[in-house]
Amino acid sequence: MDFVHGWLSRRIIGCLEQPSQGIEPFTPSDPAALASVLQPGDVLLVEGNTRVSGIIKYLTQSTWSHSALYVGPRFNKKAADGSPHVLIEAILGQGVITAPLSKYTSFHTRICRPVGLAEEDREKVVAYMTRRLGNEYDVKNILDLLRYLFPAPIPARYRRRLLSLGSGVPTKVICSGLIAQAFESVRYPILPRIELVESKEKRREILHIRHHSLYMPRDFDISPYFRVVKPTIELGFNYQELRWANRPLPPEEERENMPRPFAEGGNPPLVPDLPEQTSAAASIKA
Repeated sequence: MDFVHGWLSRRIIGCLEQPSQGIEPFTPSDPAALASVLQPGDVLLVEGNTRVSGIIKYLTQSTWSHSALYVGPRFNKKAADGSPHVLIEAILGQGVITAPLSKYTSFHTRICRPVGLAEEDREKVVAYMTRRLGNEYDVKNILDLLRYLFPAPIPARYRRRLLSLGSGVPTKVICSGLIAQAFESVRYPILPRIELVESKEKRREILHIRHHSLYMPRDFDISPYFRVVKPTIELGFNYQELRWANRPLPPEEERENMPRPFAEGGNPPLVPDLPEQTSAAASIKA
């Protein structure tokens, strides 16, 4: 029976991990810029392109289907391209693993940074994730996998509950739930439930931590306690340095004053020609 269960689970997982046809990121991240601004404790959100990613995006009504925690180059492990493993994530069928940033080079990503998190607590969050390496992904039984294969129309109020189904065993986690547990360990809020208490003297708020199984990747994006970090802006953006497709290159002497990578012989970012009736604003990779 266990053999049949394991075989069927692997077949379903293989089906769910297949890339969806025709899905391409509208704004893939600049890998160099992304790597230069990430800090330990940052949450990296990913817009996945697999079948299960599409279902998670549907159920959560969000762009983001996966989340990983950036911990920095602290593992003696490198990818085939030589890039170090700097992420910890929970992957369906693999469990909690480390991964290189290059894994998501061609994906649309977003950095969510916990605001004001003390350095000591930041290291505790990283340590919590590190200790969970090797844990299993939360798949209670075949029914838990089938919910992804057949995403029937579900009322919005039940979607989050559907995704939170699972074994409930602490050693089995989903990607966002694991990260939520890590921040919960240092009492850092993500989307706490706020209860207003009336008293004769004052009105105060009591924050209740939600159960980690209820957290989804998008919650880090909409959390009032996480700041969205956009590499293009963090590294300095000047719209006047853009090269538009319908305009000639600037004189050679002016190119020498351009910032990198233009000064190293490359070309300024090419902005496609836009119809006259559209806005002149350029589309920049976030």
